[in-house]
Amino acid sequence: MGRNLQNGERLRPVDLARGHGLSTQAIRNYEEAGILPAADRTPHGYRTYTPLHARALDAFLALVPGHGHHTATSIMRAVNEGAVDEAFRLIDESHAQLLDDRRTLQAVESALRDLARTTSGPDPAVSTPDPAVSGPGGTFIGPLADELGLRPATLRKWERAGLVRPPRDPLTGYRVYDEAAVRDARLTHQLRRGGYLLEQIAPLIAQVRAAGGLEPLEAALRDWHGRLSARGRTMLTGAAELEAYLRECE
Repeated sequence: MGRNLQNGERLRPVDLARGHGLSTQAIRNYEEAGILPAADRTPHGYRTYTPLHARALDAFLALVPGHGHHTATSIMRAVNEGAVDEAFRLIDESHAQLLDDRRTLQAVESALRDLARTTSGPDPAVSTPDPAVSGPGGTFIGPLADELGLRPATLRKWERAGLVRPPRDPLTGYRVYDEAAVRDARLTHQLRRGGYLLEQIAPLIAQVRAAGGLEPLEAALRDWHGRLSARGRTMLTGAAELEAYLRECE
């Protein structure tokens, strides 16, 4: 990489910044973070950059939409430190997360189909209750939290937000999650994993509870599909820019 840094056009920080719609302070921050290779210095101590730095900046800015700022930073830092395999590992992790999000979407769609069906069968989560983990007609907060991989405090937070409404056992005062509360907890969990905020989920859950109120959830799922597809495409764009940068570095 050193040979490339010594050749070609010399760019001032302001030149690099303006070419990418950034401030000169952002350029300095990116260099300090390892996103850009270290700049050369003039005899007076001023930074000078090259087209290779511009290519690195192109790669980073293309990686951010698909991988997020933190991961994109780690990818570029690994490349600039010569740890290309580590950069590839980070990229693989992002793709694995995207696949997991797609599977989560499929699970939400499956839940939507289940909600749309008119069935008289009991929910397996609340049928045949175990007295050790369940109360009359439902399950307690601890076992449900374990099933969803959450802390009980998270379920209580969702309850305060109106997303889950577990009845209380009249004798003990304990929360007992009946079929409807378990359904709402599962849907909230899946939508949270899809990137939705609690205030965005609340009207969806309210509509799910209402008769014929599944349309907003269907619209949310279509939007979710679109966001996952857009994320996959931005990952391709980021990969192309990163490959171009790697070729310049070799």
